[in-house]
Amino acid sequence: MGEGRGEGNYSDKRAGVIWHTQGSGKSLSMVFYAGKLITEPLMENPTIVLITDRNDLDDQLFDTFAASIQLLRQEPVQAESREHLKDLLKVASGGIVFTTIQKFLPELGREEYDQLSDRRNIIVIADEAHRTQYGFKAVMRDVTDKETNEVIGQRIAYGFAKYMRDALPNATYIGFTGTPIEKTDVNTPQVFGDYIDIYDIAKSVADGSTVKIYYESRLAKVNLDEEGKRLIEEFDEELEQDEEVTEKQKAKAKWSKLEAIVGNKHRIKNLARDIVSHFEKRQEFFDGKAMIVAMSRRIAVDLFNAIVKLKPGWRNEDLAKGEIKVVMTASSADGPIMANQHTTKQQRRDLADRMRDPADSLKLVIVIDMWLTGFDVPCLHTMYIDKPMRGHNLMQAIARVNRVFKDKPGGLVVDYLGIATDLKKALSFYSDSGGKGDPTQDIEQAVEVMLEKLEIVQQMFNEESKTQKDILVEEPDAYYKGRYKFNYNRFFTGEPHEKLSIILQAEEHILGLQDGKSRFIREVTILSQAFALSMPQERAVEIKEEVAFFQAVKSRLVKFEGEGTGKSSYDIDTAIKQIVDEAISSDKVIDIFEAAGVEKPEISILSDEFLLEVQGMSHKNLAIELLRKILNDEIKSRLKTNLVKSKKFLEMLESAIKKYQNNLLTTAQVIEELINIANEIKESDKEGEKLGLSQDEVAFYNALGTNDSAVQVLGDDTLKTIAKEIAEKVKRNATIDWTIRESARAKLMVLVKRTLTKHGYPPDKQKEAIETVLKQAELIADDWVS
Repeated sequence: MGEGRGEGNYSDKRAGVIWHTQGSGKSLSMVFYAGKLITEPLMENPTIVLITDRNDLDDQLFDTFAASIQLLRQEPVQAESREHLKDLLKVASGGIVFTTIQKFLPELGREEYDQLSDRRNIIVIADEAHRTQYGFKAVMRDVTDKETNEVIGQRIAYGFAKYMRDALPNATYIGFTGTPIEKTDVNTPQVFGDYIDIYDIAKSVADGSTVKIYYESRLAKVNLDEEGKRLIEEFDEELEQDEEVTEKQKAKAKWSKLEAIVGNKHRIKNLARDIVSHFEKRQEFFDGKAMIVAMSRRIAVDLFNAIVKLKPGWRNEDLAKGEIKVVMTASSADGPIMANQHTTKQQRRDLADRMRDPADSLKLVIVIDMWLTGFDVPCLHTMYIDKPMRGHNLMQAIARVNRVFKDKPGGLVVDYLGIATDLKKALSFYSDSGGKGDPTQDIEQAVEVMLEKLEIVQQMFNEESKTQKDILVEEPDAYYKGRYKFNYNRFFTGEPHEKLSIILQAEEHILGLQDGKSRFIREVTILSQAFALSMPQERAVEIKEEVAFFQAVKSRLVKFEGEGTGKSSYDIDTAIKQIVDEAISSDKVIDIFEAAGVEKPEISILSDEFLLEVQGMSHKNLAIELLRKILNDEIKSRLKTNLVKSKKFLEMLESAIKKYQNNLLTTAQVIEELINIANEIKESDKEGEKLGLSQDEVAFYNALGTNDSAVQVLGDDTLKTIAKEIAEKVKRNATIDWTIRESARAKLMVLVKRTLTKHGYPPDKQKEAIETVLKQAELIADDWVS
């Protein structure tokens, strides 16, 4: 808040606009901004007012602030009523107040709102600032008789922006929005000041804060006649106004006529059939949830009934069960069919919780106006639009599918009413105003990427591989005669056991290429993402078996993935894995030992018999990968019981693999080194028995023995004594929450320090020893407590 923007006598009380793409952390930006204001000496303990225009948004934003009390140094408060709001703002300083803008409506018959404070260090933060922060000019409104509804006069009225400034004339106003508006009568920067920062779609996607949104037109899949198309094209700009105006629109003949066409029973039947087919195919490859936006409550209910007629198992009268619900309000006057779909505020909250839970059976919701703004469901991947929308309303709605979630490669907007032109118009404004990045990308772009990556992966099986000769010894038909091209087409006609063998050969081929493993994993991951987005496009369906084969080979390579740090690299798996399972075998299970060509041992996985069998494998590259995977898993499983030894083994494993990758070790040498590490792990498991210590005591013995000078000074017997005492004290003082309670940790630290001092542990080495002991204690505390 610099000079002339929001401070002192130089200010015009307009701090500016933060243009922040939906779904990319706008609420947290507000928290950080508030934290800065509170700690700024020039602000002299300001009062911060958070404005929203809906109760659910108010609750959502309040929860974010309430979770950040340490940063804000005070607890935020929600205004419960107009009078409560006035009490909260009539203070000398301080406070974080949450309220809906509707509480700034003056009493009936009055043209001004009461002045609540003339202080200058009040900051008003408006969320979704594009919607309600207007109305400085007077307008004439009808006054109606309550009983007869007849117009009996007129009154002067203003918008909420004017009433807020009546209440807080010297406050500074800042607007946060993902969809600013710049029109003659409604202009977000004009109300709040110039753009302070633009975090647009391009930046958000590049940062990984949101995912791309793809657009697919299925207008041709349902019968919308020429009259309907003409009405949509003619629909006037009033559609871009708020919900109150939209309700008025529904009374107009044009809306009624269009609603009748869109809601024609034959069209609804076609629409239901197409949505069910489309959604089910997407679910096969890309598990998640979807939202249908209907034009009216009647259409929403008719569409619901048409869908559950096709899929009766999706319906359940119990609010907590069922795969499809309608989110709307209705009254008894609407008739029993409509009233049956009525939801209360609490019921909508319960449904929202179900929708946000990826594991919940609720997969599909039909909405009209609710949940199109401020409703975050990260696992929502598809929005079916069957309602005319434009401008910021359209931009807000489609942003529901842009949240990041696990392996979600993007969101999809499916258009049944021909909104493409409106999307382009909306985009033109955001581009003209300084924003970058398309809000949506045509699904054809995903298809193009899919086909491009398919060609790249196919070409990898046409490269010369160092392992070709070995593969041909095992299977003479593995390659096309006289060529480097690996013949994976055998996979599509082979028996299940043959398919497993072909996957194994294909993996060996990839491992024999220069940088083959990393290239293959990278390209197949992108191919899989584009494939999941493209389904159920015809070109995607055509190649699903080939993609499934590549994904199967990739899955084999990734199964052996394990970094020296013990953290497996994150692999983006799409729902294509279901197709992979079907393509490989009927039981849908592939054992890594079976795929590697060795029997899974009944005894210890690191037994001498098993290690000899791995050492004798014909596919050496696979032997290395298998050993690395097994050792990595074995070491990680020991992390809780012995931190120091596990770190040592991880370092040894990482060193051996790096030497091999840098061509300092041959395949035979690295296999030998990995087997040596396995033997050392086996020996370390016997250490407690040799020392006469329990498993926990050995862990602390190793933690104390990391410093060679301390070992020399104290000797082995003293270290064992210290280890036993510390193990006993840690166990006695490990409470359920001690790992997160500073006081409990501090007490434990003192106990450990006293024990070390008592036995003469070198003072200059104690700090490191205590830290290691506490880390070890944290790892095994859960087992002790339970």
